[in-house]
Amino acid sequence: MSFRGRVPDVLPFTKADLRLPMAIRKGQRNSISGVQAKVLLSIVDGQFQVVASGGDFILKPVPEDSRSRFAADIPANENVTMQIASRLFRIQTAANKCVRFADGELAYLTRRFDRRDGASVRQEDMCQIAGRSEETHGEAYKYDFSYEEMAELIRMACPASGVELPKVFRQILFDYLFANGDAHLKNFSVYESDLGDYVMTPAYDLLNTILHYPGDLTFMALSLFKDPDFATPEFEKLEYYSTADFVVLGRAYGLDEKAVRMMLDDFRTRAPQVEAMVGQSLLSQDAKREYLRIFTDRLAMFR
Repeated sequence: MSFRGRVPDVLPFTKADLRLPMAIRKGQRNSISGVQAKVLLSIVDGQFQVVASGGDFILKPVPEDSRSRFAADIPANENVTMQIASRLFRIQTAANKCVRFADGELAYLTRRFDRRDGASVRQEDMCQIAGRSEETHGEAYKYDFSYEEMAELIRMACPASGVELPKVFRQILFDYLFANGDAHLKNFSVYESDLGDYVMTPAYDLLNTILHYPGDLTFMALSLFKDPDFATPEFEKLEYYSTADFVVLGRAYGLDEKAVRMMLDDFRTRAPQVEAMVGQSLLSQDAKREYLRIFTDRLAMFR
């Protein structure tokens, strides 16, 4: 989703001015969100201003991580991936854009959806709903779960789960096709609607993580299925998720095989539009080529 109204394109300070602490990587996962500093901003007299709390925007500069490839492209990666999700695949996303520091360095900006009319909105991520934390479930608490089990959490949390579940399934499929290895439990949330019930929040933290960590061989942040020993015949043959696996997962989200295949056809049909949007993005030329190669490879897994 794009911003409505006037939002400045240039920040009145540099990243160095922020004096950000070095984020500490925990665990073995190559999570971009785990090393990315986040800064709260408000607009005062037409310019962005850093605030200690509240704020209507979150700024995410390029993270300081020597192990990532195309590090300077991380803001553009998140921006184009979020725009592809909302504009091509009808996935509601947090409003976002790329902005530049005063010295020209790129950063990612998103509007907070957990604030409404200047006040906080009640929100819980799936880890909170499941009662999972590092203290109770260890360092990998947000990864040691499955998308199948997450469907049950959504049924518990959302009165209109029949409406919300297909939306989440589409996002999971999107995460797989766009190689988002950060789609863990904390990156799915519910919040209180204007009517007082709970619905899924807009999608956030969507980006192609394999672009930056090509050595990360995990296909998704979570496993598809609750039973670690379950595998479709197709998975046993191919050793990666394909149509048959998502057809099985679709049942947990209330979708029959026809609905799942229609979603997949939509991704195939819109591949030229994905290519066009990536071509027009702020990614560097080498990053554009690699981004599209990864997407094409993932799409081929469904042949």
